[in-house]
Amino acid sequence: MALGLGRFAYALLLPSMRLELRWSFAIAGAMNTANAFGYLAGALLAAPAARRLGMRGSFLGGLAVTVASLLATAATGNTAVLVALRALVGVSGAICFVTGAGLVAEAGTTGSARRAASLLAIYFAGGGAGIAVSGLAIPFLLASTPVASGWRWAWVLLAGLGLLALALATPAARASREPPTAPTADRRWPARRFRALFVSYALFGAGYIAYMTFIVAFLKGRGAGPGEITVFWVVLGAASVTGAFLWVRPLVRLRGGRAPGMVLGVVSVGALLPLVSSSPEAVMGSAALFGGSFLAVVTAVTMVTRRSLRPHHWTPAIASLTVAFALGQCAGPVLAGVLSDGPAGLRAGLGLSAAVLVVGALIALTQRHYEISAGDPLPAVGPTGRETDRW
Repeated sequence: MALGLGRFAYALLLPSMRLELRWSFAIAGAMNTANAFGYLAGALLAAPAARRLGMRGSFLGGLAVTVASLLATAATGNTAVLVALRALVGVSGAICFVTGAGLVAEAGTTGSARRAASLLAIYFAGGGAGIAVSGLAIPFLLASTPVASGWRWAWVLLAGLGLLALALATPAARASREPPTAPTADRRWPARRFRALFVSYALFGAGYIAYMTFIVAFLKGRGAGPGEITVFWVVLGAASVTGAFLWVRPLVRLRGGRAPGMVLGVVSVGALLPLVSSSPEAVMGSAALFGGSFLAVVTAVTMVTRRSLRPHHWTPAIASLTVAFALGQCAGPVLAGVLSDGPAGLRAGLGLSAAVLVVGALIALTQRHYEISAGDPLPAVGPTGRETDRW
């Protein structure tokens, strides 16, 4: 709900909102940039919120705020208010993402590495489920209602789906174990060793969100109707769910940056396909490859931190990486939107998306492998945050 409905479904509504509210592509992209800035703030607030309210309380509170924000979005056409609401959805979505990932990572401590990866795949597949559900409903709702009110009813529908998701998530969250809290003297974690991962994750954030923001508008500009948009979005969402599980075995076997690098490479190919061919096969291939891999990037990055750090460092590590990811998201939509307002149109914006993803994949491959087992000591971290011991 926090990702599939709160963030990605906006792409389905962007063409109608842009037409009714007379937005440029830059303003339309700025809506998701506001969401990304909110996501950045939420990533920074996630660890303090978890310490104050607990992981479960922060997770469920974030979901509740997301539902309320989706419903409020239907009530206004004021651009400034919509920007604020998109930012609020970003804040609550990031808190959900970070604290939920922490709960799932803790649940995986009692089994094998493959079971831990499978649990993370189930969790991140939720975003794909939200994409698929919204894709089944929203295009036909927009086609059957007046332009002036259709997008508003779509936000009401998203809020209703979000309320259902909240009802399903609440008992699961309450049954989860709280991860251990880091001792006060051991709150710092060795972030310097993940520099390549930070950079590649930021580039992934910029590249993937530009694609997800403008791909529907790009397809509509080439004459795609509601039926084709529905099929494309549902294939993308269903591939996200399926791909999350298909990637489990390779991600367990690959070490260091090879796992996120390989997945990012497939995402890049998916982003390039609609630019090199307008055939239906290329469009659906893009949905399948991009959809089947982009959430697996998140799984791969989370697994790298999970292998390399003690459990009480997982939440701050995931939060810090989410900050890098959010910084990329802040830049991606508005840069792609500005390029799309130029003579080359949306092709230029989506071209930027694909190029950034390719660079991110190459940088990810340079990330070194670290692994810690139950009996291994972590390297000492001095007051400046630098490692005093190499391992």
